[in-house]
Amino acid sequence: MKKTLIASAIAAATFSGSALAQMEMSASELAAKMDSMPQVYGNIQLAVAHRDVEDAGSEIGHYDNGSTIGVKHDHEIAPGITGFFKAELEFDADDKAGNGGLNAFDEAYIGVKGDSFGQVWVGSDDSTYETAIDEIANYYEYASLNIGAINNNGIYDTGEGDLIQYSSPSFGGLALHGAVQFNGDGDKAEKSYPYQLAATYTVDAFELAVAMDSNDGDRAYSSDVDGSSLNNENTYGVRGSFNAGDLRLTAQYQTRKDVGDAYGLFGGYSIGANTFALSYEYAEADNTDADTSTVAAQALHNLSDNMYVWVEGYLNNADSGAADVDTTDLAVGAVYYF
Repeated sequence: MKKTLIASAIAAATFSGSALAQMEMSASELAAKMDSMPQVYGNIQLAVAHRDVEDAGSEIGHYDNGSTIGVKHDHEIAPGITGFFKAELEFDADDKAGNGGLNAFDEAYIGVKGDSFGQVWVGSDDSTYETAIDEIANYYEYASLNIGAINNNGIYDTGEGDLIQYSSPSFGGLALHGAVQFNGDGDKAEKSYPYQLAATYTVDAFELAVAMDSNDGDRAYSSDVDGSSLNNENTYGVRGSFNAGDLRLTAQYQTRKDVGDAYGLFGGYSIGANTFALSYEYAEADNTDADTSTVAAQALHNLSDNMYVWVEGYLNNADSGAADVDTTDLAVGAVYYF
């Protein structure tokens, strides 16, 4: 008998014993016990992508596109105060040889929240600035050529690790947000405490967000990119969005002194089980003639409540002043999630 079958038999016997005990519980007691258990969730994301670089050839590959498995839980600490946690681990679903299993993680944090004071959480999560401003780069599934911190374009540096974050309750649609990254003596570079501030305002169909990042840390703290921050000048960003039923429109702008400016326009429309999106992004550097732009498009179809397929196309132009290169990506993928 295979090891997996033996393990399944042991698990079944254990569950059977537990089930007998559960039979003695009332329905309300059993429901309360089930509600108190952590929620397990996950997904497998696979993609095939083709890239063509002007005067440099082309390539095609089959990739894992961010498969994860996670667990989250919350409980009442006191009336009106809830404690919560989340841990989301990553694995590669495409390769068998050399696969390290759960070899990385995306998010891991704990926190407390309440209607009267908002919420505070500590750990690794999308940063305050990223959540408030950088919508376009985070929307797409493949996101290979989008312009934003997701591709380390230097617009803002403070990443997703070692964060202490806070979000206030909504005051008539206005909410305030803040984050501090705690980089101690044992981290990759000298200790530092970069911070982010943001304000979001929602009224009817409109959203407005403004935010800043101090960029006081090293990029290596929160990414695989080694090397110092480009400078410690602040990044400032603004985003405006409009929702009209199944239509969402977004415009965003980011700037950092002696680094550059980035602009983006996005439109997304859902009809039935289908969603279509189109965006344009442009970035220009300060002090040089370099600029880059990306047009991206997506078509997504929901096969069921737990599975969808998508196709995305990207056209990027990068002009360094000395060379002008076009890069195109075409990617198709599927996601199963629970």
